[in-house]
Amino acid sequence: MNSPKKPAAKPKKKYRKTKEELNAEGRERKRERKHRGHKSGSRNQESASNGAKGVQSTIADPRLGSKKPIPLIVEDNKPAARPVVKEKSVAKEKLTPEKELEMLESDDRLDSILARLEDGETITAKEQQYVDTCLDRIDELMNILGIEYSEEEEEEDEEKLDDIMRILKSK
Repeated sequence: MNSPKKPAAKPKKKYRKTKEELNAEGRERKRERKHRGHKSGSRNQESASNGAKGVQSTIADPRLGSKKPIPLIVEDNKPAARPVVKEKSVAKEKLTPEKELEMLESDDRLDSILARLEDGETITAKEQQYVDTCLDRIDELMNILGIEYSEEEEEEDEEKLDDIMRILKSK
């Protein structure tokens, strides 16, 4: 049967917290709000913890940017060496002896050097070497083509050649 209900215990009155308790609770709430983010240095620690799992894969550098070393001291204002792109060597068209002889005879550089020699100027070793190679090649081409000087031209040429040889020997 129904037993009479016992009267419910009167709820105890909430006692008032002391000033010290209120301050402690406030500090606790502040501490919880303050530590919301990750710990400092966590980015580097994550990569270290992944390696601890036993998986030894290549660890990518988490920093962004170029890994190219930059020289800190500039030496002699030299620009950075750029990689040389090798161009495909173009096969030179083989000239016929006639065309090559024509080109050598109309060579402006050779003419100017020979004119300087006739005027009695001195020339450098490189210029002398250039003159020798050109004149030798002209002789070879004339022999190949069977061209010979007439006697009058030969005498004039020999005189000029003697003059040139005297000039060259006087050096």
